[in-house]
Amino acid sequence: MASQFGHNIRVSIFGQSHSRAIGVNIDGLPAGEAVDLEEAGRFLARRAPGKAPYATARREADAPVVLSGLVDGYTCGAPLCAIIENKDARSKDYEQLRDLPRPSHADYTAYVKYGKYHDIRGGGHFSGRLTAPLCFAGAVALQILARRGIWVGAHIAAIAGVEDAPFDPVDLTAEQLLAPGRSPFPVVEDSAGQRMREQIEQARLDQDSVGGIVECAALGVPAGLGEPMFDGLENRLAAALFGIPAVRGVEFGTGFAAAALRGSQHNDPFSQQPDGTVRTRTNHHGGILGGISSGMPILLRCAFKPTPSISQPQQTVSLSAHQDRTLVIEGRHDPCVVPRAVPCVEAAVALVLLDLIL
Repeated sequence: MASQFGHNIRVSIFGQSHSRAIGVNIDGLPAGEAVDLEEAGRFLARRAPGKAPYATARREADAPVVLSGLVDGYTCGAPLCAIIENKDARSKDYEQLRDLPRPSHADYTAYVKYGKYHDIRGGGHFSGRLTAPLCFAGAVALQILARRGIWVGAHIAAIAGVEDAPFDPVDLTAEQLLAPGRSPFPVVEDSAGQRMREQIEQARLDQDSVGGIVECAALGVPAGLGEPMFDGLENRLAAALFGIPAVRGVEFGTGFAAAALRGSQHNDPFSQQPDGTVRTRTNHHGGILGGISSGMPILLRCAFKPTPSISQPQQTVSLSAHQDRTLVIEGRHDPCVVPRAVPCVEAAVALVLLDLIL
């Protein structure tokens, strides 16, 4: 399985949703970097389950146990390895899914690729549970980046068509960037967040689910990171972001809306600054030109599909009988994954930026 990414640092995610533990190994971190595990724990708590009506009822402490790589709170040059124990798994809820694949899940494609040997419990290695170790690695990366003047933050841009106020693409401050992440429901405008929660609750009552969009930005990224063609900054970011389950699309800057603009509307005029730097007056390019950072805020959005595990009867097939069947999914599932996905997006972006910075 391709469960690792990175060039200068190599991040490897391991485990399954219902295995004894899940974890991450980070190789290549420089020695002497302080890691605040309490701060990392607070970051992990933002994506932890069982804490809100819009999240799965599965309760996991998500307390990372560091096995190697830290001595007295500092990286020591050895790979940083941490595990997170699974303590509230209910594997019996998934027995029928070995024969009846869930629509829009990886059950069927995993069966085709791995035969009868793939772990069906909770989605196995395809589960969103694997974003917990991703977030631990991201928490470490965020701390290292902050000491280099680079900040990454995100918010819920939309859920079920209800939109939050967007980040300012040009004059975004660090305080504005990080403020949503300090809220239990990470939005810029609380009124929009309330309407989003109402949509999630209605979907839950309807035994259904909703999707949405996460907007993420990075400040302080110097110009010159990335390569043209196939190793561009967009390429690297998109590859990591698509590793988050349920991501269906990624766009940068104005994104797909640029297709409806003229060049005179989309072009970002350059401006010489008193400190000698060059900026653009607008930021339709999202801080990346030709695969290389421009020095402007990096701005991207990720689209998340509605949670495929819903309680309504759905049509599937019996893999053993080769016949159509009706499936009613049991278990505990998020009616909307977007609120818990916000720190996952931040983590993926932070890890890619740290890899490039190093």
